[in-house]
Parts: sequence; structure tokens; C-alpha cells
Amino acid sequence: MKIRIFLRSIRHAVSGIVFALVRERNFQIECGVAIGVILFACFFPLLPSEWAILLLVIGWVLTLELLNTIVERILDMVKPNVHPYVRVVKDMAAGAVLIASFLAVLIAIFIFLPHFIG
Repeated sequence: MKIRIFLRSIRHAVSGIVFALVRERNFQIECGVAIGVILFACFFPLLPSEWAILLLVIGWVLTLELLNTIVERILDMVKPNVHPYVRVVKDMAAGAVLIASFLAVLIAIFIFLPHFIG
């Protein structure tokens, strides 16, 4: 019985991810970049810790993008007309994704650059 509830929860979660993948352009782009980075990383002898960091950062950016989308959707339902505070909250959520993406690029540089130099 409990396993069915758990599997149903997994199914709902996957459904939400698929929804975002089909309808959210930024999520599509970020998933494409994530796949590209993973494929690119396969050509280098990365340490397990480097793989862990890459996957953690990728998950971090994708999770923040989903949370940004959630915030935007909720605010669109609560306040359909653009209110100045709604715009600020949406911009802040997008800013969180931007910061995470920028840090992900820096981390990727720190991981991959030694393989090009050495």
C-alpha cells in the first residue's frame, strides 16, 4: 500500500518535470546545456568529486529554475495584472537562477580548465 503511494508521488513529480520540459523555454535550454556539459565531461578523466560537483550544480540550477517557474505561475494566478511588487518578486526569483547559472559556469571553468592547461 505505501509503495503505491510512493510510486504515485514519483509519477506526479515526473509529470511536473515533463510539463516544465515541454512548456518552459528556459528549462529546455538549461536541460540542453546540462546534457551538453555531461557529454563534454565524458571526454575528460574527471575525478569522482568533480563529477559530483558538476551533477550537484546542474541539479541546483534546474531545481531553481523549477522553483522560479512555480513562483511565476502562482503570482500570475494570485495577481493576474502586473503589480509592481509581483514584478519585483518575479525578478528576484529569476535573479536567483541567474546567480546559480553564473556560479555553475565558474565551477565548470574551474573543473575543466586544468584539463586544457595540463
